Amino acid sequence: MTKTGALLVAAAAVLFAAAPAAAHHAFAAEFDAKKPVHLEGVVTKVELINPHAWIHVDVKSTDGKVTSWMIEAGSPNVLLRRGFTKTTIAPGTAVVVDGYQSKDGSMRANGRDITLPDGRKLFLGSSGTGAPYDEKK
Repeated sequence: MTKTGALLVAAAAVLFAAAPAAAHHAFAAEFDAKKPVHLEGVVTKVELINPHAWIHVDVKSTDGKVTSWMIEAGSPNVLLRRGFTKTTIAPGTAVVVDGYQSKDGSMRANGRDITLPDGRKLFLGSSGTGAPYDEKK
């Protein structure tokens, strides 16, 4: 391989390696640690996709209005290691989610914890993103 060919291969490798890193963001880029949310609702959809899983939850207010929220969680692999399975939070599951609302005010949040009907509380977040986590001892 020529010197130019080797440089082109190296440059391509750097570009391909950088793409996934750019997709992963710091918590502070999208979510506001000063806007905690406490959501009680029913799961409507679960997307176990990389780099973050998404849990869609319908939340009913006291006046009966239903608001659909998108909850960002850690990667599917991380969630599986924490005890999630495909049936843990299937559509129709009643859940309580604590997290932080998006900076743009939309119905998106970074999930910190999810409490399941059996009382189990599982950590939803990704480590190393700068997201706050109030560890209760």
